[in-house]
Amino acid sequence: MNYIQRIRALREDHDLNQTKIASMLHIAQTTYSDYEKGKVRIPLEYLIELAYFYDVDLNYIAGISDVKNRFPRK
Repeated sequence: MNYIQRIRALREDHDLNQTKIASMLHIAQTTYSDYEKGKVRIPLEYLIELAYFYDVDLNYIAGISDVKNRFPRK
């Protein structure tokens, strides 16, 4: 699974719509939709925010790991 599939699956697993996530990221829903469709690459800063929000590490979102480790905290 790649990061596009992961961000969509995480959103759906939390019963959230694209508008809610776009609002959290302070972007338009259409922009977020383009991220999930793979039309536009999602900036790293947004991937980090999503990882923090969903409490999973970036390795999971990137598809490097299938284990949902918690987001590292200082």
